[in-house]
Amino acid sequence: MQDDLEQQDFVYAIAVSPEFEQDGLCFAGRRSGLFRSQDGGNTWEDAYASLNLPEALTTPCVLVSPEFASDHMVLAGVSGGILRSSDAGRNWQAAAVPAPPPVISCLVASPNYVQDGTLFAGTMEDGVLRSTDRGSRWQRWNFGLLDLTVLCMAISPDFGRDDTLYVGTDTGIFRSTNGGRAWREVNFPTDLAPVLSLAISPGYPQDGCLWAGTESHGLFVTHDWGESWERLAPDAIDDMVNSLQVTALSPLELQLVALLNHRLLVSPDGGHTWSDGLHSLPAGAGLSALAAPRGLVPGAPLLIGLDDGRVLRIR
Repeated sequence: MQDDLEQQDFVYAIAVSPEFEQDGLCFAGRRSGLFRSQDGGNTWEDAYASLNLPEALTTPCVLVSPEFASDHMVLAGVSGGILRSSDAGRNWQAAAVPAPPPVISCLVASPNYVQDGTLFAGTMEDGVLRSTDRGSRWQRWNFGLLDLTVLCMAISPDFGRDDTLYVGTDTGIFRSTNGGRAWREVNFPTDLAPVLSLAISPGYPQDGCLWAGTESHGLFVTHDWGESWERLAPDAIDDMVNSLQVTALSPLELQLVALLNHRLLVSPDGGHTWSDGLHSLPAGAGLSALAAPRGLVPGAPLLIGLDDGRVLRIR
């Protein structure tokens, strides 16, 4: 078991168990593979050890099943397809994906996953893949998707009724309102793309609120389901927005967390006002991935991936 993740690597994604504060289980997808921790991120081991791989398998994304307590399932998006584990990341099988082998960039689960078993995967050149059997088999769902380079995804909290999800791409944002069967481009200015991160409001069906983080033009928000957009905090957020997370602290409080290259910013009011979420980080380290299961509230766990391969456990 490794006490520290090796240097000179890159953390693409961090995923945690739904019971993270009890079981301490988390995963880090890295350029050099997938790593697994059972103690909250303090020590790590190679999650692909059982595969006896001849070389590192880059893992841009990882997803822990919403019903992990009963199915122990973990999905890893890799260069060439999707790996699926039913024993908490110890052993792996390849899912059936369409040819040619896709490079998976992101994974999301339906909020009604327990009932519908639906998952979506974004790819770097092949658009969107959809599975309705808990990740065993996947099909392409790209009708109307004019840009097949998918960098991020966000799914409506009311997906069971509105069938809505969004993807951020190299050229803008696309929306599907029929469960991914067909897509239309959202009225997001193309000169602001690429879109690297998306976050959707817990009250999206009522407030129409979606946040979009870009590569070089900051952070934007829509309050009308994507028809018009407003830039947020241009003086504070002028950097690449690598990750966004929104947490409902109460019915009237939405905490938004934005991970920039060298700063972690937190807003207690959905993006109107901001403050630094962290005051001490390793000098020169770039921030690349975030897992905050309960948001940035006092005492809540926080994991941050760095562009040198490390994962920091802040509390």
